Amino acid sequence: MAIPFSYSLRNLWTRRLTTVLTASGMALVVFVFAATLMLAEGLRKTLVETGSYDNVVIIRKSSNSEVQSGVDRAQASIIESQPEVARGSDGRLLLAKELVVLINIPKRESNKPANVVIRGIAPASLLLRPQVRLSEGRMPRPGSAEVIAGKSIARRFKGGGIGETLRFGMRDWTVVGIFDAGTTGFSSEIWGDVDQLMQAFRRPVYSSVSFKLQDVTAFDQFKQRVEGDPRLTVEAKRETRYYEDQSEAMAKFLRIMGITLTVIFSLGAVIGAMITMYAAVANRVVEIGTLRALGFQKMSILAAFVMESLLLGLLGGVVGLFGASFMQLITISTMNWQTFSELAFSFTLTLDILWKSLLFSVGMGFVGGVLPAFRAARMNIVEALRAS
Repeated sequence: MAIPFSYSLRNLWTRRLTTVLTASGMALVVFVFAATLMLAEGLRKTLVETGSYDNVVIIRKSSNSEVQSGVDRAQASIIESQPEVARGSDGRLLLAKELVVLINIPKRESNKPANVVIRGIAPASLLLRPQVRLSEGRMPRPGSAEVIAGKSIARRFKGGGIGETLRFGMRDWTVVGIFDAGTTGFSSEIWGDVDQLMQAFRRPVYSSVSFKLQDVTAFDQFKQRVEGDPRLTVEAKRETRYYEDQSEAMAKFLRIMGITLTVIFSLGAVIGAMITMYAAVANRVVEIGTLRALGFQKMSILAAFVMESLLLGLLGGVVGLFGASFMQLITISTMNWQTFSELAFSFTLTLDILWKSLLFSVGMGFVGGVLPAFRAARMNIVEALRAS
Protein backbone atom coordinates (compact mmCIF):
# COMPACT_ATOMS: atom_id res chain seq x y z
CA MET A 1 0.00 0.00 0.00
CA ALA A 2 1.51 3.34 -1.11
CA ILE A 3 1.47 6.50 1.01
CA PRO A 4 -0.51 9.29 -0.75
CA PHE A 5 1.49 11.97 -2.54
CA SER A 6 -0.33 14.65 -0.52
CA TYR A 7 1.34 13.28 2.63
CA SER A 8 4.75 14.46 1.43
CA LEU A 9 3.38 17.85 0.42
CA ARG A 10 1.71 18.38 3.81
CA ASN A 11 4.90 17.51 5.66
CA LEU A 12 6.86 20.10 3.68
CA TRP A 13 4.20 22.70 4.48
CA THR A 14 4.22 21.78 8.17
CA ARG A 15 7.98 22.45 8.31
CA ARG A 16 7.73 25.70 6.32
CA LEU A 17 10.76 27.50 7.74
CA THR A 18 13.08 24.51 7.34
CA THR A 19 11.72 23.86 3.87
CA VAL A 20 12.32 27.47 2.79
CA LEU A 21 15.87 27.57 4.18
CA THR A 22 16.89 24.26 2.58
CA ALA A 23 15.23 25.07 -0.74
CA SER A 24 16.96 28.48 -0.74
CA GLY A 25 20.36 26.82 -0.45
CA MET A 26 19.54 24.56 -3.38
CA ALA A 27 18.15 27.51 -5.33
CA LEU A 28 21.45 29.36 -4.97
CA VAL A 29 23.37 26.38 -6.34
CA VAL A 30 20.95 25.99 -9.26
CA PHE A 31 21.21 29.73 -9.92
CA VAL A 32 25.01 29.48 -10.23
CA PHE A 33 24.75 26.32 -12.36
CA ALA A 34 22.14 27.80 -14.74
CA ALA A 35 23.81 31.23 -14.95
CA THR A 36 27.14 29.67 -15.96
CA LEU A 37 25.49 27.57 -18.66
CA MET A 38 23.57 30.65 -19.83
CA LEU A 39 26.80 32.63 -20.03
CA ALA A 40 28.50 29.97 -22.15
CA GLU A 41 25.40 29.61 -24.34
CA GLY A 42 25.15 33.39 -24.77
CA LEU A 43 28.76 33.55 -25.96
CA ARG A 44 28.28 30.60 -28.32
CA LYS A 45 25.02 31.98 -29.70
CA THR A 46 26.49 35.44 -30.26
CA LEU A 47 29.38 34.07 -32.32
CA VAL A 48 27.52 31.30 -34.14
CA GLU A 49 24.69 33.64 -35.17
CA THR A 50 27.34 35.98 -36.54
CA GLY A 51 27.87 33.55 -39.41
CA SER A 52 25.59 32.28 -42.17
CA TYR A 53 25.53 28.66 -43.30
CA ASP A 54 25.71 29.56 -47.01
CA ASN A 55 28.72 31.85 -46.53
CA VAL A 56 32.33 30.70 -46.73
CA VAL A 57 35.33 32.28 -44.98
CA ILE A 58 38.80 31.84 -46.49
CA ILE A 59 41.77 32.39 -44.16
CA ARG A 60 45.43 31.44 -44.21
CA LYS A 61 46.17 27.81 -43.31
CA SER A 62 46.70 27.21 -39.57
CA SER A 63 45.31 30.64 -38.65
CA ASN A 64 42.95 30.61 -35.69
CA SER A 65 41.22 33.84 -36.66
CA GLU A 66 41.06 36.59 -39.27
CA VAL A 67 43.31 38.75 -37.08
CA GLN A 68 46.17 36.25 -37.50
CA SER A 69 45.44 35.51 -41.16
CA GLY A 70 46.82 36.92 -44.40
CA VAL A 71 45.59 36.33 -47.96
CA ASP A 72 47.57 38.12 -50.66
CA ARG A 73 45.95 39.75 -53.67
CA ALA A 74 46.98 36.99 -56.11
CA GLN A 75 45.39 34.30 -53.96
CA ALA A 76 42.28 36.44 -53.45
CA SER A 77 41.92 36.75 -57.23
CA ILE A 78 42.12 32.96 -57.65
CA ILE A 79 39.37 32.49 -55.06
CA GLU A 80 37.33 35.19 -56.78
CA SER A 81 37.39 33.19 -60.02
CA GLN A 82 35.92 30.01 -58.51
CA PRO A 83 32.59 28.85 -60.00
CA GLU A 84 30.97 28.32 -56.58
CA VAL A 85 30.90 32.07 -55.84
CA ALA A 86 27.32 33.40 -56.12
CA ARG A 87 26.30 36.54 -57.97
CA GLY A 88 23.79 39.17 -56.95
CA SER A 89 20.80 40.38 -58.94
CA ASP A 90 23.05 42.99 -60.57
CA GLY A 91 25.46 40.29 -61.76
CA ARG A 92 28.23 41.26 -59.33
CA LEU A 93 30.02 38.64 -57.27
CA LEU A 94 28.81 38.28 -53.69
CA LEU A 95 32.38 38.24 -52.44
CA ALA A 96 34.22 40.54 -50.04
CA LYS A 97 37.98 40.82 -49.54
CA GLU A 98 38.33 42.18 -46.02
CA LEU A 99 40.92 43.39 -43.54
CA VAL A 100 40.63 42.71 -39.80
CA VAL A 101 42.91 44.44 -37.29
CA LEU A 102 42.77 45.34 -33.61
CA ILE A 103 42.97 48.82 -32.13
CA ASN A 104 42.91 50.08 -28.55
CA ILE A 105 40.03 52.37 -27.49
CA PRO A 106 39.18 53.61 -23.97
CA LYS A 107 35.77 52.74 -22.52
CA ARG A 108 33.30 55.50 -21.73
CA GLU A 109 32.66 54.58 -18.10
CA SER A 110 36.03 53.39 -16.82
CA ASN A 111 38.37 55.08 -19.35
CA LYS A 112 40.24 51.76 -19.45
CA PRO A 113 41.46 50.75 -22.93
CA ALA A 114 40.25 47.56 -24.61
CA ASN A 115 40.88 45.88 -27.95
CA VAL A 116 38.27 46.50 -30.64
CA VAL A 117 38.00 44.89 -34.09
CA ILE A 118 38.35 47.18 -37.11
CA ARG A 119 37.00 45.54 -40.26
CA GLY A 120 37.82 46.86 -43.70
CA ILE A 121 34.79 46.09 -45.85
CA ALA A 122 34.03 45.85 -49.54
CA PRO A 123 30.75 46.82 -51.31
CA ALA A 124 29.47 43.23 -51.00
CA SER A 125 30.10 42.98 -47.23
CA LEU A 126 26.61 44.14 -46.25
CA LEU A 127 24.98 41.90 -48.86
CA LEU A 128 26.72 38.90 -47.29
CA ARG A 129 25.36 39.82 -43.85
CA PRO A 130 21.63 40.54 -44.00
CA GLN A 131 21.48 40.61 -40.19
CA VAL A 132 23.41 43.89 -40.25
CA ARG A 133 21.41 47.06 -40.90
CA LEU A 134 22.29 50.74 -40.68
CA SER A 135 20.24 52.23 -37.82
CA GLU A 136 21.65 55.79 -37.80
CA GLY A 137 23.58 58.00 -40.20
CA ARG A 138 24.96 56.74 -43.49
CA MET A 139 27.54 54.39 -44.96
CA PRO A 140 31.18 55.61 -45.26
CA ARG A 141 32.11 57.03 -48.65
CA PRO A 142 34.71 54.97 -50.58
CA GLY A 143 38.19 56.45 -50.37
CA SER A 144 37.39 58.57 -47.29
CA ALA A 145 38.46 58.45 -43.63
CA GLU A 146 34.96 57.57 -42.51
CA VAL A 147 33.74 54.56 -40.51
CA ILE A 148 30.56 53.11 -39.08
CA ALA A 149 30.41 51.60 -35.58
CA GLY A 150 28.44 48.72 -34.16
CA LYS A 151 25.72 49.56 -31.67
CA SER A 152 27.69 48.03 -28.81
CA ILE A 153 30.81 50.05 -29.70
CA ALA A 154 28.86 53.31 -29.92
CA ARG A 155 27.39 52.73 -26.47
CA ARG A 156 30.49 51.55 -24.61
CA PHE A 157 33.55 53.19 -26.19
CA LYS A 158 34.76 56.79 -26.42
CA GLY A 159 34.68 58.18 -29.92
CA GLY A 160 32.29 55.45 -31.12
CA GLY A 161 29.16 57.62 -31.30
CA ILE A 162 27.87 59.15 -34.49
CA GLY A 163 29.70 62.38 -35.33
CA GLU A 164 32.60 61.52 -33.01
CA THR A 165 36.20 60.98 -34.07
CA LEU A 166 38.49 58.00 -33.56
CA ARG A 167 42.28 58.17 -33.82
CA PHE A 168 44.08 55.12 -35.20
CA GLY A 169 46.45 54.25 -38.03
CA MET A 170 48.00 57.73 -37.69
CA ARG A 171 44.74 59.26 -38.98
CA ASP A 172 41.50 60.69 -37.62
CA TRP A 173 38.39 58.76 -38.60
CA THR A 174 34.87 60.19 -38.38
CA VAL A 175 32.00 57.95 -37.33
CA VAL A 176 29.24 58.68 -39.87
CA GLY A 177 26.87 55.84 -39.01
CA ILE A 178 25.77 53.29 -36.42
CA PHE A 179 24.79 49.78 -37.47
CA ASP A 180 22.71 47.24 -35.60
CA ALA A 181 23.81 43.61 -35.95
CA GLY A 182 21.42 42.23 -33.33
CA THR A 183 23.02 39.76 -30.93
CA THR A 184 25.89 38.91 -33.30
CA GLY A 185 29.57 39.65 -32.81
CA PHE A 186 29.49 42.29 -35.56
CA SER A 187 27.90 44.68 -33.04
CA SER A 188 31.33 44.84 -31.36
CA GLU A 189 33.16 45.94 -34.54
CA ILE A 190 33.99 49.15 -36.45
CA TRP A 191 33.74 49.06 -40.25
CA GLY A 192 35.44 51.21 -42.88
CA ASP A 193 36.67 51.15 -46.47
CA VAL A 194 39.10 48.24 -46.90
CA ASP A 195 41.51 50.08 -49.21
CA GLN A 196 41.80 53.09 -46.90
CA LEU A 197 42.36 50.88 -43.85
CA MET A 198 45.01 48.82 -45.64
CA GLN A 199 46.90 52.03 -46.42
CA ALA A 200 46.52 53.35 -42.87
CA PHE A 201 47.78 50.16 -41.27
CA ARG A 202 50.35 49.48 -44.02
CA ARG A 203 48.92 46.03 -44.64
CA PRO A 204 49.66 44.70 -48.17
CA VAL A 205 47.42 41.63 -47.75
CA TYR A 206 43.80 40.94 -46.88
CA SER A 207 42.87 39.13 -43.69
CA SER A 208 40.14 37.00 -45.24
CA VAL A 209 37.93 36.48 -48.25
CA SER A 210 34.23 35.82 -47.64
CA PHE A 211 31.64 34.88 -50.23
CA LYS A 212 28.17 33.42 -50.64
CA LEU A 213 27.87 29.94 -52.12
CA GLN A 214 25.88 29.62 -55.32
CA ASP A 215 24.89 26.13 -54.16
CA VAL A 216 25.13 25.36 -50.40
CA THR A 217 25.82 21.69 -51.13
CA ALA A 218 28.94 22.54 -53.16
CA PHE A 219 31.04 23.50 -50.14
CA ASP A 220 32.88 20.18 -49.72
CA GLN A 221 33.82 20.13 -53.41
CA PHE A 222 35.07 23.72 -53.23
CA LYS A 223 37.01 23.11 -50.00
CA GLN A 224 38.79 20.06 -51.40
CA ARG A 225 39.78 21.80 -54.62
CA VAL A 226 40.96 25.07 -53.04
CA GLU A 227 42.90 23.51 -50.18
CA GLY A 228 44.59 21.15 -52.62
CA ASP A 229 45.60 23.93 -55.03
CA PRO A 230 49.42 24.33 -54.84
CA ARG A 231 49.09 28.06 -55.63
CA LEU A 232 47.09 28.64 -52.44
CA THR A 233 47.98 28.38 -48.75
CA VAL A 234 44.47 28.80 -47.41
CA GLU A 235 41.71 26.86 -45.71
CA ALA A 236 37.98 27.22 -46.24
CA LYS A 237 35.33 27.10 -43.53
CA ARG A 238 31.62 27.62 -43.49
CA GLU A 239 31.03 30.93 -41.74
CA THR A 240 28.95 29.27 -39.02
CA ARG A 241 31.75 26.79 -38.30
CA TYR A 242 34.37 29.55 -38.28
CA TYR A 243 32.54 31.55 -35.61
CA GLU A 244 31.70 28.43 -33.64
CA ASP A 245 35.44 27.72 -33.43
CA GLN A 246 35.94 31.28 -32.15
CA SER A 247 33.70 30.56 -29.13
CA GLU A 248 35.04 27.09 -28.32
CA ALA A 249 37.91 27.97 -25.97
CA MET A 250 36.05 30.61 -23.98
CA ALA A 251 32.84 28.58 -23.71
CA LYS A 252 34.81 25.55 -22.52
CA PHE A 253 36.52 27.63 -19.84
CA LEU A 254 33.17 29.01 -18.64
CA ARG A 255 31.66 25.54 -18.43
CA ILE A 256 34.63 24.15 -16.46
CA MET A 257 34.56 27.13 -14.10
CA GLY A 258 30.81 26.79 -13.65
CA ILE A 259 30.93 23.07 -12.99
CA THR A 260 33.74 23.53 -10.45
CA LEU A 261 31.82 26.22 -8.54
CA THR A 262 28.60 24.23 -8.76
CA VAL A 263 30.21 21.06 -7.36
CA ILE A 264 31.61 23.02 -4.40
CA PHE A 265 28.30 24.76 -3.66
CA SER A 266 26.22 21.63 -4.27
CA LEU A 267 28.10 19.73 -1.55
CA GLY A 268 26.87 22.29 0.96
CA ALA A 269 23.32 22.14 -0.43
CA VAL A 270 23.25 18.33 -0.32
CA ILE A 271 24.52 18.29 3.27
CA GLY A 272 21.84 20.86 4.16
CA ALA A 273 19.13 18.72 2.57
CA MET A 274 20.46 15.63 4.35
CA ILE A 275 20.41 17.38 7.74
CA THR A 276 16.86 18.58 7.06
CA MET A 277 15.64 15.10 6.18
CA TYR A 278 17.43 13.46 9.13
CA ALA A 279 15.75 16.03 11.42
CA ALA A 280 12.39 15.22 9.80
CA VAL A 281 12.92 11.51 10.48
CA ALA A 282 13.94 12.17 14.11
CA ASN A 283 10.86 14.35 14.74
CA ARG A 284 8.46 11.84 13.19
CA VAL A 285 9.56 8.57 14.78
CA VAL A 286 6.12 7.93 16.31
CA GLU A 287 4.42 8.90 13.07
CA ILE A 288 6.57 6.41 11.15
CA GLY A 289 5.78 3.69 13.70
CA THR A 290 2.07 4.43 13.36
CA LEU A 291 2.25 4.21 9.57
CA ARG A 292 3.99 0.84 9.84
CA ALA A 293 1.38 -0.37 12.35
CA LEU A 294 -1.39 0.64 9.94
CA GLY A 295 0.11 -1.70 7.35
CA PHE A 296 2.35 0.53 5.24
CA GLN A 297 5.44 -1.36 4.07
CA LYS A 298 9.08 -0.29 4.37
CA MET A 299 9.22 0.59 0.69
CA SER A 300 6.24 2.94 1.11
CA ILE A 301 7.98 4.75 3.96
CA LEU A 302 11.18 4.92 1.90
CA ALA A 303 9.31 6.25 -1.15
CA ALA A 304 7.50 8.91 0.93
CA PHE A 305 10.70 10.37 2.38
CA VAL A 306 12.52 10.24 -0.97
CA MET A 307 9.52 12.02 -2.53
CA GLU A 308 9.77 14.79 0.09
CA SER A 309 13.43 15.26 -0.69
CA LEU A 310 12.79 15.29 -4.44
CA LEU A 311 10.07 17.92 -3.99
CA LEU A 312 12.48 19.96 -1.90
CA GLY A 313 15.06 19.79 -4.68
CA LEU A 314 12.48 20.60 -7.36
CA LEU A 315 11.30 23.64 -5.39
CA GLY A 316 14.88 24.88 -5.10
CA GLY A 317 15.42 24.28 -8.82
CA VAL A 318 12.34 26.26 -9.87
CA VAL A 319 13.28 29.19 -7.61
CA GLY A 320 16.91 29.13 -8.83
CA LEU A 321 15.84 29.09 -12.49
CA PHE A 322 13.38 31.90 -11.88
CA GLY A 323 16.20 34.03 -10.49
CA ALA A 324 18.60 33.03 -13.29
CA SER A 325 16.05 33.97 -15.97
CA PHE A 326 16.47 37.66 -15.06
CA MET A 327 20.15 37.42 -16.02
CA GLN A 328 18.97 37.60 -19.65
CA LEU A 329 18.43 41.31 -19.12
CA ILE A 330 22.16 41.82 -18.54
CA THR A 331 24.72 42.38 -21.31
CA ILE A 332 28.36 41.84 -20.42
CA SER A 333 31.61 42.18 -22.31
CA THR A 334 34.73 40.09 -22.20
CA MET A 335 37.81 39.40 -24.28
CA ASN A 336 37.48 36.83 -27.04
CA TRP A 337 40.48 34.55 -26.48
CA GLN A 338 40.75 33.74 -30.19
CA THR A 339 40.89 37.33 -31.48
CA PHE A 340 41.90 39.11 -28.22
CA SER A 341 39.19 41.68 -28.89
CA GLU A 342 36.32 42.96 -26.76
CA LEU A 343 33.04 41.10 -27.31
CA ALA A 344 29.63 41.97 -25.87
CA PHE A 345 27.00 39.29 -25.33
CA SER A 346 24.01 38.42 -23.13
CA PHE A 347 23.03 35.48 -20.94
CA THR A 348 20.84 33.06 -22.91
CA LEU A 349 18.34 30.64 -21.34
CA THR A 350 17.38 27.61 -23.45
CA LEU A 351 15.18 24.54 -22.96
CA ASP A 352 18.34 22.45 -22.73
CA ILE A 353 19.56 24.55 -19.78
CA LEU A 354 16.10 24.38 -18.18
CA TRP A 355 15.89 20.60 -18.06
CA LYS A 356 19.55 20.18 -17.07
CA SER A 357 19.11 22.61 -14.16
CA LEU A 358 15.91 20.95 -12.95
CA LEU A 359 17.47 17.50 -13.26
CA PHE A 360 20.48 18.74 -11.29
CA SER A 361 18.28 20.17 -8.53
CA VAL A 362 16.20 16.97 -8.27
CA GLY A 363 19.44 14.98 -8.17
CA MET A 364 20.66 17.09 -5.24
CA GLY A 365 17.37 16.42 -3.46
CA PHE A 366 17.65 12.67 -4.07
CA VAL A 367 21.25 12.43 -2.83
CA GLY A 368 20.38 14.50 0.24
CA GLY A 369 17.28 12.46 1.09
CA VAL A 370 18.07 8.85 0.24
CA LEU A 371 20.08 8.03 3.40
CA PRO A 372 17.54 9.56 5.82
CA ALA A 373 14.81 7.72 3.90
CA PHE A 374 16.58 4.38 4.41
CA ARG A 375 16.90 5.16 8.12
CA ALA A 376 13.16 5.84 8.33
CA ALA A 377 12.31 2.66 6.43
CA ARG A 378 14.50 0.46 8.68
CA MET A 379 12.84 1.59 11.94
CA ASN A 380 11.40 -1.12 14.15
CA ILE A 381 7.64 -0.69 14.65
CA VAL A 382 7.65 -1.41 18.40
CA GLU A 383 10.66 0.83 19.13
CA ALA A 384 9.17 3.64 17.05
CA LEU A 385 5.85 3.50 18.94
CA ARG A 386 7.64 3.36 22.31
CA ALA A 387 9.44 6.61 21.45
CA SER A 388 6.24 8.49 22.35
